[in-house]
Amino acid sequence: MNIVQCKMARVALGWGTRDLARNAGVSPDTVARFERGEKLKDATISALRTTFEAAGIEFIPENGGGPGVRSSRSQT
Repeated sequence: MNIVQCKMARVALGWGTRDLARNAGVSPDTVARFERGEKLKDATISALRTTFEAAGIEFIPENGGGPGVRSSRSQT
């Protein structure tokens, strides 16, 4: 998961940085630092990604069009 994917996933879920932080068990500052491009521990990035995946986000690897995200659940 890269910075842009993190932001896209938050938008797809309608989450702010505080929502992601609360669900991932990290501080809002940690989320902000990641999205500014600061280096975080691999375990922290993994916690963020796992939180998104549990909420129904799928991460799409770069496939010629750039990396992205999509919802793996239908939105109603």
